[in-house]
Amino acid sequence: MKANNFTTFRYETSGPVARITLDRPEVRNAFDDTMIAELSRAFDALVGDGAVRVVVLTGAGSTFCAGADLNWMKRVAGYSHEQNLQDARVFAKMIEKLYRLPQATLALVNGACMGGGVGLVSACDVVVASAEASFALREVLLGIAPATIAPYVLRKIGERWARDYMLTGRKFDAHRAREIGLADEVMAASELAEAAEHWAGRFLHAGPGAVAATKELINKAAWARIEDVQDGLAETIARLRASEEGREGFAAFFEKRKPKWDVEA
Repeated sequence: MKANNFTTFRYETSGPVARITLDRPEVRNAFDDTMIAELSRAFDALVGDGAVRVVVLTGAGSTFCAGADLNWMKRVAGYSHEQNLQDARVFAKMIEKLYRLPQATLALVNGACMGGGVGLVSACDVVVASAEASFALREVLLGIAPATIAPYVLRKIGERWARDYMLTGRKFDAHRAREIGLADEVMAASELAEAAEHWAGRFLHAGPGAVAATKELINKAAWARIEDVQDGLAETIARLRASEEGREGFAAFFEKRKPKWDVEA
């Protein structure tokens, strides 16, 4: 994937780590239809990119993502129902693509994270927030609902806290985000780069095929009845044990060496 293919964010790679930096400073990195389309295209390309094993998502400047671009919202307000439906489906599929990426995903929340930005964060595997970051699901204050991001936000914070923050639209800080499960760690903004390297290193100890399979089984099993997923999960472990990666993992363990996939970030 070429870095210069995108106009709304920067795409950079360093070895097995890809970094997507939302970069629309004039609107505080807010979404519009162009950004949504470009992110969707980037996520499609990452699915087939075996060289990338970790994806880091962050924002340029002092904001992560301010939610929806107001100019875009003005245009959407004039859409017909069918146009609105199509627009919403495109956004919903983009978030789902991020959620289902086979690579480990890390959100570095470097500042304000509002509305759809919370959806992006919720679709990532691990979230590290700056102590200066703030969050809000403000859709109800605009007379709408956080509909397309709801599945991912609910998986992060649960129904209890969703009823508070989705229904009031009130802001909360990074420490509160950690308390309710939205963020995994909170640290000074100056430490975010080091945190990204640290988490990438953790992910790179794991087999890439195993990471992809584990993400898939989490997605399937999290809210399912045990009896509905047991057979599929048994098939997953049987397949992984017999795989080249699985054999290498066991061999490395018994030979007391690093497996071939264990590389530096």
